[in-house]
Amino acid sequence: MKRLFFLKAGLVCLFIMSVNTRTIAQTKPLSEAMAAMVMDIWQDSLNLDPANPKPVKWAYDQGVILEGIEAIWKTTKSDVYFKYMQKSMDFFVTKNGDINRYKQADYNIDNVKNGRTLLSLYKVTGQKKYFKAATLLWDQLKKQPRTKEGGFWHKKIYPNQMWLDGLYMGEPFYAEYAALIKADQVYDDIANQFIYMEKNARDRRTGLLYHGWDESKQERWADKKSGVSPNFWGRAMGWYGMALVDVLEYFPEHHPKRKALLDILDRLSTAIGKYQDKNSGLWYDILDQPDRKGNYKEASASCMFVYTISKGVRKGYLDHKYFTIAKNGFQGIKGEFIEEGAKPGQINLKGTVSVSGLGGKPYRDGSYTYYISEKVITNDPKGVGAFLLAASEMEIAEAP
Repeated sequence: MKRLFFLKAGLVCLFIMSVNTRTIAQTKPLSEAMAAMVMDIWQDSLNLDPANPKPVKWAYDQGVILEGIEAIWKTTKSDVYFKYMQKSMDFFVTKNGDINRYKQADYNIDNVKNGRTLLSLYKVTGQKKYFKAATLLWDQLKKQPRTKEGGFWHKKIYPNQMWLDGLYMGEPFYAEYAALIKADQVYDDIANQFIYMEKNARDRRTGLLYHGWDESKQERWADKKSGVSPNFWGRAMGWYGMALVDVLEYFPEHHPKRKALLDILDRLSTAIGKYQDKNSGLWYDILDQPDRKGNYKEASASCMFVYTISKGVRKGYLDHKYFTIAKNGFQGIKGEFIEEGAKPGQINLKGTVSVSGLGGKPYRDGSYTYYISEKVITNDPKGVGAFLLAASEMEIAEAP
């Protein structure tokens, strides 16, 4: 009798969970329910902590959100999403095309990220101020310090270092701007950034890429022989994957290095599938150590992997066999990380690590202990933006 009771109780719980998801879905698609939350809590600018307001920065977090909003705008054609994008960028972009709170001399590749939203606004409105602002970011890339072989430094304050994060922050904008102005000469450079990163940071045994690489091998976190950081951080791999599928969208079809990018994406997707948790469909914060104490399933990396593979399959960059990875991942995301929002028609995303980096002050040594010490929060913009992108792709895939 007890066994029958618990079986019935379990079925009731599963039924309630499915009803909750269905209730949200009946009102609007999950992408739009998440966007409703975004436009409610970040109405004017990306104030990350309403309880402790600080001056808003020109920051890549907002760019990730806005690319997710743009994906929904493209499928719904609703002006409300485009106006939100425009309002968000107009907070920073002056009539003359300058960018408030942006400093080119920092040579921080994170600051290039929002350039894709500027290009979208320019293409739709024709307003020159957006193009001028985007050109400031293009000029930064032209002057960005590089490793000896030509890889972009992550930041001026992190000399000789390439991070996986930086590929997403810089390369999709680099490729889209190049396509707009027909600067065909830079595509070799764009491809090389991925080639250098894989060559220097990929572990042959696992197929995974380490978070960072120091050409000088002088950083405390860097291996003295290889220069790589100690661990495979999930979101870093997610940034790299999203960068690949976004760059390929603008990369010339017959360019000799296009195949190299497709091969990198295929190897990356194989590794993503290998380290997917088979029970939940999700990925852990430190990808290759799921059973280690303190490790946890992480939302932003899971969303990024779903986006990478679903878009890669849709665009023909990946074989359709990979789509099962994305499908199982998205099911896991909905079951593990999505909850009802504060208002009807809204949802929240739980389970995103707020930040993880290397070096700096206080010093981040790239150890396992460091990564799992960072806070895990609800509605972090990096996770939310990645969810918007992943959900939009999966909704396209599921559409008739």
